[in-house]
Amino acid sequence: MNTCQTRHRKNTYLPRFRVTLVRENRASFPAAAIRDSRSAAELLAPHFRGIDREQFVVCGLDVKHHIIGLNVVSVGSLTVSIVHPREVFKPLILMNACALLCAHNHPSGDPTPSPEDHALTARLREAGDLLGITLLDHIVLGDTYNYSFADQGWPGA
Repeated sequence: MNTCQTRHRKNTYLPRFRVTLVRENRASFPAAAIRDSRSAAELLAPHFRGIDREQFVVCGLDVKHHIIGLNVVSVGSLTVSIVHPREVFKPLILMNACALLCAHNHPSGDPTPSPEDHALTARLREAGDLLGITLLDHIVLGDTYNYSFADQGWPGA
C-alpha cells in the first residue's frame, strides 16, 4: 500500500510591479555641462544653503555631462546621513543617466570626509562600474571650501 499522497498545489499569485519615475517639480540649473568639481559645487551650493542637517543628493548626467535630474537620497541628522547604493542608483537607472555626481553637506561647515564618506564613495564607484553609470565625483560641501574625492585622487575609495 502506498502511503505517499500527492498534494495538489494551488497557484500562487504574486504582485506585479511597474517601476516609474515621477517628476515632482523642476529645479533651475544652468544648461552648461559639469566641467570639474568647482563648477559642480557652484551648481549645487544653492541647494544646500541654509540646511541644518546632513543631506545627500545625486545628480544624473547625460553623455555630455549635463544634469538631467536631481534626487535627494537621504536627509539625516547633524552628523550623519544614511545612504545605500541601491537608493542612489534607482533614480539614475530610471532617468537613463550614464554618469552621476553625488554631493552632501556637513552642517558643521568642515567638509573633511569621514571614514564613512570614504567607504560609501568606494561602494558607489564599484556599483557604478557594475551598472555602467560612472561616478564622476563625490563632493562634500562646507562653509568656506569643499572637498572633492576626484580632485584628491579618490583616497580610500
